[in-house]
Amino acid sequence: MGLLLLDPRWGRCYESYSEDPKIVQAMTELIPGLQGDIPAGSPKGVPYVAGKTKVAACAKHFVGDGGTINGVNENNTIIDRHGLLAIHMPAYYNSIIKGVSTVMVSYSSWNGIKMHANQELVTGFLKNTLQFRGFVITDWEGLDRITSPPHANYSYSVEVGIKAGIDMVMVPYNYIEFIDDLTFQVKNNIIPMSRIDDAVRRILRVKFVMGLFENPLADDSLVDQLGSQEHRELAREAVRKSLVLLKNGDSTEVPLLPLPKKTSKILPLPKKTSKILVAGSHADNLGYQCGGWTIEWQGLSGNDLTRGTTILNAIKNTVDQQTEVVYQENPDANFVKSNNFSYAIVVVGEHPYAETNGDSMNLNIADPGPNTITNVCGAVECVVVVISGRPVVIQPYLSYIDALVAAWLPGTEGQGVADVLFGDYDFTGKLPRTWFKTVDQLPMNVGDPHYDPLFPFGFGLTTKSRQTSY
Repeated sequence: MGLLLLDPRWGRCYESYSEDPKIVQAMTELIPGLQGDIPAGSPKGVPYVAGKTKVAACAKHFVGDGGTINGVNENNTIIDRHGLLAIHMPAYYNSIIKGVSTVMVSYSSWNGIKMHANQELVTGFLKNTLQFRGFVITDWEGLDRITSPPHANYSYSVEVGIKAGIDMVMVPYNYIEFIDDLTFQVKNNIIPMSRIDDAVRRILRVKFVMGLFENPLADDSLVDQLGSQEHRELAREAVRKSLVLLKNGDSTEVPLLPLPKKTSKILPLPKKTSKILVAGSHADNLGYQCGGWTIEWQGLSGNDLTRGTTILNAIKNTVDQQTEVVYQENPDANFVKSNNFSYAIVVVGEHPYAETNGDSMNLNIADPGPNTITNVCGAVECVVVVISGRPVVIQPYLSYIDALVAAWLPGTEGQGVADVLFGDYDFTGKLPRTWFKTVDQLPMNVGDPHYDPLFPFGFGLTTKSRQTSY
């Protein structure tokens, strides 16, 4: 379950951890940040938005979206009712308690029934049992996806979707067809007027709560905060805290990270070493750092997407001005061996993706990443930083790697990665899911009888910043 554009689709990886109340709490804490803190004593399920500087939140994708077979997008989640409620539903309980305004339905199915057509769960459970009083919205062309192929019988899709309890329909293109079909079905008592009244009542409730009738236009008083330095510093802090250190030398007695730091008795001085190598397709690529679902739906490659700091530039900003930083995307082993580097930082990972384009049955690091790791790390002491939206295949290269960092998608603030690599801040992050050895193990979850991960759920080494005098 996610909020706004937070999406649980993990390709072939899947782990059921939503039963943990601490994780559920963290996942839904975004709601009061977006909408404001719900007043004490507010009735359960009633949406709340605290004024024109707040926005309505959307809990999505209802429900079981993260548990599909092999993690394939828009696929079928096979699980009994108890499992669905215990694993996939808790974040929705919490969202409704926090006054979430809208819920978006998933493209996926539960035991073969499309969620967009599931009256039992949308009306019976979400609206009646959980007492959700906001409105339910489809995903993009969600009604079309009820049939296979999509839009094969649109009038049928309109009927079963609206009867299931959907209140607002996302129709990006042919809205006239939808209006005509819905109007015909209401006039001919195929869809009861009571269902339309319920939808209108819910939509108006959210609009009244938001104050849209008093203030129909967006409030631009906060526009100067978009991309502000304060927000970038907060994003940089999030990067630092989300990094997970998976390996740090061959023993705890001889760690590689944090990288050496020159200091004085008065104040910290820049980090210093004579010559370092930075390599990898993701070291100087802001688009790769940001991933999909950013300014562009599927994301982009390159540094023209938005303003930010690549990891390469972050390293250059961090080391001493006298340190020579050499960047080659995919150097050969002879080049590495012949240049007397103090160490190397290799940044590799996945190319950007969103939704179905992220479905993967191999979860490999993008080429030439594996070749870069073996060429560089086989010739010089190295740190490998993995940029990815999920665990990827790393075991075949682990013996070459001296230190390994999961950086996920750090977005625009690559400086946060350098902050921790060089010891200005400590590694504290823990894995939010199991890191597998091979994809043949998947799905693999905590508690499985043959649980044998490369790195277990919750794993993460820590560091203590060290002060090295010269």
